[in-house]
Amino acid sequence: MQIDSIDDVQTILAGQDYVCGRALATVVFLSLKLGRPLFLEGEAGTGKTEIAKAIAASLGRKLIRLQCYEGLDAASAVYEWNFAEQMIAIRTAEATGGADRSALKSELFTEDYLIERPLLQAMRPQEGGAPVLLIDEIDRTDEPFEAFLLEALSDFQVTVPELGTIKAPEPPIVILTSNRTREVHDALKRRCLYHWVDYPTFDRELEILNARAPEAQDTLSREVVAFVQKLRTEDLFKKPGVAETIDWAKCLLALDVIDLSPEVIADTLGAILKYQDDIARIEGSEAQRILKDARAELAPA
Repeated sequence: MQIDSIDDVQTILAGQDYVCGRALATVVFLSLKLGRPLFLEGEAGTGKTEIAKAIAASLGRKLIRLQCYEGLDAASAVYEWNFAEQMIAIRTAEATGGADRSALKSELFTEDYLIERPLLQAMRPQEGGAPVLLIDEIDRTDEPFEAFLLEALSDFQVTVPELGTIKAPEPPIVILTSNRTREVHDALKRRCLYHWVDYPTFDRELEILNARAPEAQDTLSREVVAFVQKLRTEDLFKKPGVAETIDWAKCLLALDVIDLSPEVIADTLGAILKYQDDIARIEGSEAQRILKDARAELAPA
């Protein structure tokens, strides 16, 4: 699909039930237009990963996801050899008195025995066009891996020592996300277009909830969003994201809840709060107070 404007970005993402503000749509448009990686930073649950999925689905591109973790190295992100299949080939050659050692070695390190990991997959041509490469939670890795990414994302190529350098015929659409558990090096950020994905306003979060849980009645949706918005102003270890708002609404629908009550909130707090200290803090009178404040803001002036 051709994207010629910021409005086009908002339209195609809306088609995937992703409600996108003007600022985010602008940086997505520029990323696609200029072929620059997009770096999205913000609290967990604010929709950073979802936008990569929405872009891939709306453009009809393959989504390739590299989930980052502590200790991730370049080799694990690029490729590995299928040692089990290589051992079978070696045992078969020995049993049948097959190829000599040098011939067998060259045969074992071919693409037939190569297991492609996300970065190598993203350099390969894909049906429908260049894939969307999602490098998720880059803040969980360490500086050596960041340094490797600088080269990989600069030239859009990776090296497999036994096979040589593999360069993407068409650069992938690259989206990096960070929950800011640590600062990512400026050198990596400078190679990207940057956007901070914040918690949405009440109106935008209500729009998101209506798109993701359209079966919820307006009264319940408004109370859910208002309560979560108020909850984020409390002194919590982990504030609920938009993902938790959607999950909570779906839980309430499964319980046939029509509107919120302190009892219902107490029974379902685990859908929006993920730490026991936070749950203990909000249970009881605190939940009742927050609900009262939320309803007061919803009341017409």
